[in-house]
Amino acid sequence: MPDPVVAAPTAMASMEERLIFLVGPPRSGSTLLMRILNATEQIYSRPEPHLLTPLAHLGYWETVHRAPFDQLQAQQSTRAFVAELPGGEDDYYEACRAYTDHLYGRMLAHQGSGQQFFLDKTPANALILPFLAKLYPRAKYIVLTRHPAAIFASYANSFFDGDYAAAVGFNPILSRYVPAMAEFLRTTTVDHVHVRYEDVVGQPEATLARISKYLGIPYDEGALDYQRADVADGLGDPIGVAQHNRPVTSSVAKWAPELAADNAKYEVVAKQLAGVSAQDLATFGYPRATLWEPLAAADPDRWKAKKRKWDRWALQRAALVALRKDVNRRPHGAVLRKIRFVCDVLLRGDGAFA
Repeated sequence: MPDPVVAAPTAMASMEERLIFLVGPPRSGSTLLMRILNATEQIYSRPEPHLLTPLAHLGYWETVHRAPFDQLQAQQSTRAFVAELPGGEDDYYEACRAYTDHLYGRMLAHQGSGQQFFLDKTPANALILPFLAKLYPRAKYIVLTRHPAAIFASYANSFFDGDYAAAVGFNPILSRYVPAMAEFLRTTTVDHVHVRYEDVVGQPEATLARISKYLGIPYDEGALDYQRADVADGLGDPIGVAQHNRPVTSSVAKWAPELAADNAKYEVVAKQLAGVSAQDLATFGYPRATLWEPLAAADPDRWKAKKRKWDRWALQRAALVALRKDVNRRPHGAVLRKIRFVCDVLLRGDGAFA
């Protein structure tokens, strides 16, 4: 096993140099990898802070679609204001960094127990990567990808009870995340490492050693027993990672028998990926030429819909799905609109799609 021990950053390192962004789509295994890295002595993390996505849409970088103010006028005015600052755009990004540096820094100082790095694992950050790279060009970026069909199968089964049509209607995550992340991997100049979920679970020791070397922290094989370190409650995957103590491979090709057994589900996934370029799929790590090989080798008779376990999480999700469908049929009224808003936020998972 390689020994990538290097000196950790000094206490005088800037907040930017102490930030790690774990970038991955919803259901890509980012919670698992976050838990592993959180179990090292150098890194503190907590589920999905979502500090940067609203900051990116304040108006200067990108316009929000809906807001309680005239967002187009606000963007025009903000850009005109920034243009007159002594440092121009640099002053604007410096102000944004002051806000997030303060919050990240206070959290790390308060909860980090001496850890050198704060890790932000917010899936929606993948959709603002140009802004993020401009804001924090010297941060560390771990870009996590997973077979796109596995991502969507997990998304539909986790949040929509296996209703693929409802899932894609709510958020076509493959069409949105794969091109955005592929473009970043292909063109960015910021320091980053690309990791595949299949390697995280299939070769966990080598993958953790590779990430540790990239981050400049001691390799700690014990961190693969990720349950040894607590993590705060929040968004992410509170169910899957709690079922095991270490990475397992059982979910790698779990999607294939399901899609082989149900052509309608396959069509939902295939239609999204048909709109993704061959270049983007290859950059993401799953070339079109070999994309469906697990499906061709799958036995549809092995697919069995998972029996629902009626725990608190499953009951909450089922109630929210039912409420949202009912509100869609009767969208009027302040109370129903509020219910729909709550359902949208809780079901969305990545907090990025409206």
